[in-house]
Amino acid sequence: MSGSVRLAICAALATAAAACALLPLVNPAGWLLQAALLLAVQSTAGVAARRVPLARPLTVAGQAVVMLLLLTAVFAPGQAIAGVLPSPQALHEFALLLREGTSDVGQYATPAPVTDGIRLLLVGGVLLIGLVVDALAVTYRSAAPAGLPLLALYSVAAGLSDDGSDWIWFLVAAAGYLLLLLAEGRDRLSQWGRVFSGGAPRAAGMPASGLAGAGGGPAAAPVRAGHRIGVLALGIAVAVPAVLPSLDGGLLDRQGNGGGPGSGGGTISAVNPLVSLQDSLNQPENREVLRYRTSSQTTQDMYLRIVALDKFDGASWKSSERHVTDVPGRLPAPTGLGPAVRTTSVDTTISAAEWYAQNWLPLPYPADKVQIDGRWRYEPEGRTLVGDRGQTTRGARYRVTSLMVEPTADQLASAPPPNPRLLREYTEVPDSLPPVVSRTAREVTSGASNAYQKAVKLQDWFAVNGGFRYDTEVQSGSGSNAIAKFLKQKAGFCVHFSFSMAAMARTLGIPARVAVGFTPGTSQADGSVSVGLKDAHAWPELYFEGVGWTRFEPTPSRGTQPDYTMEQTPSGEVPDEPTSQPSTSSEPTAAPSASDSCAPELRKQGGCEAAAVPQPGDGSPDGGLSVSTVTSWSSLALLVLVVPLLPMLWRRRVRARRLDGSGGRTEQDAADRILAAWHELVDTAWDFGVLPDDSQTSRKAVARIVRLTELDDEARQAGERVATAVEQVLYAPHPRPVAGVADDVRAVLAGLRAGAGRRERLRALLAPRSAVQVVWAAARRWSTLVDRWGAPRWSRWAAQLRAPRGERG
Repeated sequence: MSGSVRLAICAALATAAAACALLPLVNPAGWLLQAALLLAVQSTAGVAARRVPLARPLTVAGQAVVMLLLLTAVFAPGQAIAGVLPSPQALHEFALLLREGTSDVGQYATPAPVTDGIRLLLVGGVLLIGLVVDALAVTYRSAAPAGLPLLALYSVAAGLSDDGSDWIWFLVAAAGYLLLLLAEGRDRLSQWGRVFSGGAPRAAGMPASGLAGAGGGPAAAPVRAGHRIGVLALGIAVAVPAVLPSLDGGLLDRQGNGGGPGSGGGTISAVNPLVSLQDSLNQPENREVLRYRTSSQTTQDMYLRIVALDKFDGASWKSSERHVTDVPGRLPAPTGLGPAVRTTSVDTTISAAEWYAQNWLPLPYPADKVQIDGRWRYEPEGRTLVGDRGQTTRGARYRVTSLMVEPTADQLASAPPPNPRLLREYTEVPDSLPPVVSRTAREVTSGASNAYQKAVKLQDWFAVNGGFRYDTEVQSGSGSNAIAKFLKQKAGFCVHFSFSMAAMARTLGIPARVAVGFTPGTSQADGSVSVGLKDAHAWPELYFEGVGWTRFEPTPSRGTQPDYTMEQTPSGEVPDEPTSQPSTSSEPTAAPSASDSCAPELRKQGGCEAAAVPQPGDGSPDGGLSVSTVTSWSSLALLVLVVPLLPMLWRRRVRARRLDGSGGRTEQDAADRILAAWHELVDTAWDFGVLPDDSQTSRKAVARIVRLTELDDEARQAGERVATAVEQVLYAPHPRPVAGVADDVRAVLAGLRAGAGRRERLRALLAPRSAVQVVWAAARRWSTLVDRWGAPRWSRWAAQLRAPRGERG
């Protein structure tokens, strides 16, 4: 075996050994075998290139091409040419996987599940490190610097791992690097000829040979240099992880541990609330996280709570390090809950998705009894369950008995002061908190005579009458001025609203903390309830003696405000907006039927307007057929003039019906009008060149329209109001249809016209792109007719005219 081949093998082994340090970060470990096999193929390609021989840069470039081909064959074969050659679609798939992998790294705690994105990061990273090591050690014959990429790989893994086995992977990585150094030293010496031990006596008068002495001659110099570099690199590898700074977010987030064995065991770590929540809400796909069945008659208060954030340092909310115990058969009574408050026992069975793996167990609050297998620990202060020694929620099946706490407004208003210890701990605010926070809290709650009234005023200010809007694209912000900035900009998502209300409540002397978890989810036809990524949520919990920790909902268009906060809210404030439409909008009982009936239809790509589209479809073909039968020159001239105007006339008719139609006055009719206005907004943007994408939520669709057409602020805000109204209809347990949606759609249309050029405006007016829906509707009807009469040829022709897959019909 040649020295070059021996070096290539050692370089691959050293890379694989260093990659073993990544094993504690993810589970399962099958990715490492895949990476090792691909690394072997990549190294073989390098050996072959050096045998040709190729120039050194060409050898490295050839290995890089092989690496790209291997990754394409493994991660994007469906988009590649012949399953191996990268295509633009394959590169796009790589970009999507890298983005998903980066998002997953920011979301999951260790050990994270090996999603496709994380697998690409791991395998691609190992191959890239292997390519650099092979190039340095073998192609350029300099093994010592090859320790730097190996050191980087090990140091990152050691800095993030917390399972106590770092020293094992250090020894493995160190052995691989030393093996590489020794192989390189042996190869260098072999180029001088045979290596003598120097044990035989030298003949008298014979001059000393450079190869004769093993004790101090030049032959030993390369070996000594390799040893010194190896010792130096290993020393750095030991020191660097010890001084790495603390990192935050998902895999990088460690919130302490629960003591040693016997005192809780295992590490208590969780997803970073800011990173996880914003990433979840901005995901293009609402992947199911949990599914549950409950004995409760209503699910509007079935919030699934993961963790309570009770430590406020002025810049962020965090979870305090708490002592954990074994999970008791029945959990202790909730803190502060008195016998006078009405409670109902609720049984819930919950199933977690196989891909959803994190350390905190989602539970309805307050849980009374939890039945679950695995290594789980109980944290009494937050009433949460925490996975021990790598235990996660992946595929968990468990049953929870919880209490539905139903206090009255009078009970909350007459609550006595809490005990001094709790009051001191949960009203603590740092001196760095800007004065505007406490000043605004006092202004908003002026006139309130007790803590309960102050809490309701704060909630309503954020959710109803403070001028705030819900926006998941807003940056989370950091530092002590983050809350002050949010109060000024008045735009954010649930993290901003919950963090700010809790902080303001503390400045008013009301004990407060922030809960992170999920809203109740969406009811399914089989009686279960599905909870997705977009149900991720944060809300404030305020403490009232005799009731305990009590949920409030300051985030507009998200979740539901508890009944006990509505009793003190004047009924006219909330439903004033839609009074010109349905007269019964203040009644919440009918709302779920509107949401449940429309949401599935909208997901079926235009189902909500299925009854509307055929109407213009009937008129257009009839007009064409009647004109085509006229043979006179006058009729032909009329045909030439009128037919090009039919798309414009059809769009004007549809727009008028959607925006000006009166209809009934029930909540269902109001919801239908909002959805019709939404379809008009989407079709109008289509006319101006923005193709519809039904995979996106209404909010993401509006953001996409704004980005592609560069709408002005007035039109953008109008579009966002329409999106919020659609979210209310589709997702809110008690939708509150909003008036003025049609006017907002007209404002968006005006903005599109103002921002477009003359040619684009004429195209949108005279040849609107959305008019192709008439052709699609006719093709579907024709296909149905042909299928009924059994004519395969015409069926195939009609199928070619159908809308492309993924576009709305």
